[in-house]
Amino acid sequence: MNRIPKEKIIDFHAHIYPEKIAEKASESIGKFYNAPMLYHGFPEELIESGSKVGVVKYVIHSVATKPEQVEAVNDFIIDSCKRHSEFIGFATHHQDYKDFDKELDRIQKAGLKGIKMHPDFQKFQVDMAQMDNFYTSLEERNFPILLHAGDCRFDFSGSLRLSRVLNKHPKLKIIAAHFGGYTDWENSLKYLAKRNIWFDTSSSLWKLPLDKANEIIRVHGADKFLFGSDFPMWNHEGELERFNKLCFTKEERSAVLYNNAVKLLDLKNL
Repeated sequence: MNRIPKEKIIDFHAHIYPEKIAEKASESIGKFYNAPMLYHGFPEELIESGSKVGVVKYVIHSVATKPEQVEAVNDFIIDSCKRHSEFIGFATHHQDYKDFDKELDRIQKAGLKGIKMHPDFQKFQVDMAQMDNFYTSLEERNFPILLHAGDCRFDFSGSLRLSRVLNKHPKLKIIAAHFGGYTDWENSLKYLAKRNIWFDTSSSLWKLPLDKANEIIRVHGADKFLFGSDFPMWNHEGELERFNKLCFTKEERSAVLYNNAVKLLDLKNL
């Protein structure tokens, strides 16, 4: 693989699961996207995969599909970060979880750095009024949220809906996964590019034509991109090989692979 030697990488989009449900969870996601799952989602697998290409930190996620799962999932993320110094934890939230400010206090005190939600799995539209108070709380805390975005099969997190969230919550730090919207890339260009929102590269480059990927990068700006593997769906060697084909300059490449994440999460002493 043609790589710049000794570069440091932060994987901003990786999933891990508790051992007792890992196999079932990974199989379910593979079926949902009709894509191969190369791993089960064990923390040790993630570290082994990323270490081959120079990943030094992993932003880890796991999603609650029911409100009563929120605290247990967040406990798992907190514990995983304690066990593995390479991990940076993003908590989960569910649209029907009531006492979100109390849980946000708890997870921030525990050192987690943001929220991850998956509207397709959790079955909510990102711009529905029910989410406004939660988004406002995130704005006030300067706490970022990574959202699965797009997918032309559904109507939960398309680019137009995300643009409405930005209109109502202009200070909210949103990372829209999958180049701003999985299989919704024309609309991510139309509604989201150039706006105050971050895109990640995860689970896109296997399907997104290279010329369209480069167009989105040039229009939106490399300073608002983050590298993500979407492990356990993909391995890091394969994702970096796809990433190497993009039109980034040397400086932009370093920003997307590492520096943008450091700035966004205000990481120190890495």
